[in-house]
Amino acid sequence: MTEDISIHIKYLIANEQDLFWGLTVNTVGFQDVAPDSKYPMGDHPTRYLFSIEKGRVLEEYQLLYITQGEGKFTSTHQKTISVREGNMFLLFPGEWHNYSPDKSTGWNEYWIGFQGVNIDNRIHNGFFNKNKPVFNVGIREEIVQLYKQAIDIAREQRTGFQQMLAGIVNHLLGYAYSHDKYSLFEDLKVTNQINKAKIIMLENFETSILPEEVANRVNMSYSWFRRIFKQYTGFAPAQYILELKIQKSKELLTNTVLTSQEIAFAVGFDNSDYFCSTFKRKTGYTPIKYREFTQGKNL
Repeated sequence: MTEDISIHIKYLIANEQDLFWGLTVNTVGFQDVAPDSKYPMGDHPTRYLFSIEKGRVLEEYQLLYITQGEGKFTSTHQKTISVREGNMFLLFPGEWHNYSPDKSTGWNEYWIGFQGVNIDNRIHNGFFNKNKPVFNVGIREEIVQLYKQAIDIAREQRTGFQQMLAGIVNHLLGYAYSHDKYSLFEDLKVTNQINKAKIIMLENFETSILPEEVANRVNMSYSWFRRIFKQYTGFAPAQYILELKIQKSKELLTNTVLTSQEIAFAVGFDNSDYFCSTFKRKTGYTPIKYREFTQGKNL
């Protein structure tokens, strides 16, 4: 039987100033759990110990990444599912959970535990939720390197180490959110169509191209195109076109002497009054005030 390898950085301390940063790290580590090994291993700190018969509840978030092997995961809001190499899963404070590798495979497991108002706000705003705690990110060297970097920083604990670790947590959460979201579109095989639609919009937004025309040019029904485009970009197609108009308007206001009316027509607005009101709604500035601000006239 292969020997287990474990690196567990325990009980990382956060001072009062660290807490004001908005995110602090409590633990980080790695386990190479060999097939037919006892799990969890016995060197876990008391507050992290659990039995696979009873599960456990934590006071913090933890983000785990499986790079080899497979096993099972379950929680109060998630029925038992398989997890395998390339999966990350997020544990929530106060949420009962249980997980373990299959005896036949064991697994390699990285984890990092954290808490703070920044992550609480992301949960509140819907980026992560207890009903979908598992993320399919694939085997990625850059993610492994982030966990290893976190372990090294936690070992040394130089001044400001909590802020460095917080940055790594943010990076890891970004990978979890982004790669998992993107994997949905790999499965649906529409990524190329959406990217083509974005290019069509970029090349034609000054002509007031309609979203329905874009959908037709990428061979999708408009109802399906609108739904999948918003899932992919976070914008409805019409909103995306409007954002392109506003961004181009900002560029012209900053780098040219064109009037507001000339810019309105240049980016595809039918009249300058609507352009001015829309620009202020989106940016908080009238076109004239934006030009003054970006050209430093109110400094």
